[in-house]
Amino acid sequence: MISKEENILFAAEKLFAEHGFQGTSTREISKAANVNISMISYYFGSKEKLYEKLVEFRMNESQFFSKDILERTDINEWEKIEKIVDQFSGRVRHHKCFYRIMQREQLHTENPQIVEFLKQTKLSFISMYSKILESGLQKGIFTKNPPIYLLHSTVSGTLFYASNAKEMYKEFLNNTEDEEVFEEKYYTELNKHIKYILKDLLGYEENK
Repeated sequence: MISKEENILFAAEKLFAEHGFQGTSTREISKAANVNISMISYYFGSKEKLYEKLVEFRMNESQFFSKDILERTDINEWEKIEKIVDQFSGRVRHHKCFYRIMQREQLHTENPQIVEFLKQTKLSFISMYSKILESGLQKGIFTKNPPIYLLHSTVSGTLFYASNAKEMYKEFLNNTEDEEVFEEKYYTELNKHIKYILKDLLGYEENK
């Protein structure tokens, strides 16, 4: 069961993804969430604060899985990288609306709160990669030391571009499979592709 607050957030997320912040009204959000419009003011105060809360909510989810992976002692540094790719890819796949919003925000945002959320999230990922890379180099698991900020750009940039282009590639491949079947195969191949790139960038040899 989700709370009333989360119900409003998720309804707003879909509308913001489709129509943008300016193109979405609180009346439309209340209708989609099936709540009285006064509930938006009660929980969030304004549409702007609702928007900021949505970004904070989703960003905090990302921080949680990042911290969990970093602290694990039952897997090595390469396996941690694999977990990050799998979970990041899963979030992009299953939270398409939010990441559509975020890609738009990175280009056009004028909200200083959103700018700060985006910056802190990116820095958190860069810090996580940096710690894993440093540890992996010390243990000899990795033999190359690529620029860490470009490592994050490689993962996120490839994921976002491929996710946005999925329908185009389906058409290019003349694929007639059910959408869910194709999507499962697509993201499986995408994850493998990113991991192949990272293996080369990090100098990781599986059977060494």
